[in-house]
Amino acid sequence: MGSVEEILGQLDKESYVSLLSKLIGESKYVQNNPPELIPEEDRVVKHVLDVLLPHSTTSGGGPLIVNHVTYVQGRGNVIIEYPGTVPGKVLSFVGCHMDVVTANPDEWDFDPFSLSIDGDKLQGRGTTDCLGHVALVTELMKRLGETKPKLQSTVIVVLIANEENSSIPGVGVDELVKHGLLDKLKQGPLYWIDTADKQPCIGTGGVLAWRLRTIGKLFHSGLPHKAINPLELSMEALKEIQLRFYRDFPPHPKEQVYKFATPSTMKPTQWSYPGGGINIIPNECTITGDVRLTPFYNILDARKKLQEYVEDINGNIEKLGTRGPVSKYVLPEENLRGRLEISFDEEMMSGVACDLDSRGFHVLCKATEEVVGYVKPYSITGSLPLIRELQDEGFDVQTAGYGIMATYHAQNEYCLLNDMCQGFAVFVSIIDQLEGDTS
Repeated sequence: MGSVEEILGQLDKESYVSLLSKLIGESKYVQNNPPELIPEEDRVVKHVLDVLLPHSTTSGGGPLIVNHVTYVQGRGNVIIEYPGTVPGKVLSFVGCHMDVVTANPDEWDFDPFSLSIDGDKLQGRGTTDCLGHVALVTELMKRLGETKPKLQSTVIVVLIANEENSSIPGVGVDELVKHGLLDKLKQGPLYWIDTADKQPCIGTGGVLAWRLRTIGKLFHSGLPHKAINPLELSMEALKEIQLRFYRDFPPHPKEQVYKFATPSTMKPTQWSYPGGGINIIPNECTITGDVRLTPFYNILDARKKLQEYVEDINGNIEKLGTRGPVSKYVLPEENLRGRLEISFDEEMMSGVACDLDSRGFHVLCKATEEVVGYVKPYSITGSLPLIRELQDEGFDVQTAGYGIMATYHAQNEYCLLNDMCQGFAVFVSIIDQLEGDTS
């Protein structure tokens, strides 16, 4: 018998594109934006099972153990296992999710909900994030089921529901972990396949969404000395908050080791006010934004600090910088003070720093260099849900992906067929290398 790489060979492009076409055809029905859009992941599951069940122990007489696990009707997960010969020797590919973000067909150059092909481009919602990867790991397990190589390692793939919006808990990987169905994955490297650009993603950021409401006093803009201008107050306060944030959360030395594209940031992204005429100073306004925190800081500490900044500014609002000769935030004769209120979204995420000393990381790097031609691990303060929780539970989480980063959650999403072929080859190389381990 030849090597694992010889047995498993290369990605069957025709089979892959055929499956991906069916999955993208379901993308309209797996958009995740509750309460309006609740995905029906079992529509994707059906096509996966059509491919794998002929090679399963239950209905096809094959080696694959296929488990369709559902906690919410119509929103299943799939665990596929190819058994190895050595107990406790496991590697897994997890994170390929069967829901997608929304897409407005009026804003796309092609139909987002059907697969279209333009040369090497495979176009449609989910091609990069993440139905392209669902199809890829399905094809990997199909190939294992067909060729039946004798492996020491048990290879496990977990396809998950409800990754794009975790406001509805108890649906996907969180529930699988809770019920112990992924416990055996702790015995080897866990590759979370939901990033892009064919390189190991070794670090991600935590995220905390905040909302800063500023209350002033409404008055005619021709008499600004009788107003407390919340726009001016919020701008000055936000500047002070940012200065304090960057003092307390400066660039961390480990960010260079992990090659983070940016350090931690705290910045506004939206602005709103009640409306009214241009000659009216409004009584309030709201700035919203987020914190993106590298994993070397604690997201709960950041939330606590922001709250402290606001409380201190409120208590010393006379000391805050003003704008112009009549700009003020206190009207003593009326016993009025401008004030700030900060609130946070309940949902927040912690960042991840992968273990750069683990065997799983070194194997991924070697496979990437062999297949892609170079290896250049990177980190971003973009956030991936769920994986920090896995890491905290004791899983050796490594992340990679073979879509196009620039098309993540974007209009006109696409991936490249050649990139997915390379991804398949990386997976095969990982299996082959871990087969050579004697530990």
